[in-house]
Amino acid sequence: MAEEQRLLFGTTLKYFDIFDVALLKLSLITFGLFLVSVWPVFANWVTSTSWVWFLVAWIVFAIRPLMKAFKK
Repeated sequence: MAEEQRLLFGTTLKYFDIFDVALLKLSLITFGLFLVSVWPVFANWVTSTSWVWFLVAWIVFAIRPLMKAFKK
C-alpha cells in the first residue's frame, strides 16, 4: 500500500485526485491575481521586479515535483 503523506491540517494526498490538484493550483493563481488587484504596494512590487527573478523562483519551486514526475 502506498505510504500516506501528511499535509496541512491532517489531510493526506491520497484523497486528492488530479482534478483537486488542478483546482488548488488555479485557486492559488487567482488569489495571487486578487492580491495584485487590491493591494497597490504588491502590484507595484510585481510590476517593478524583473521577470528573471520570477523565472528563477519557478525553477527552484518546480525542481522537486518535476524530478519526481519524470523519475519513473
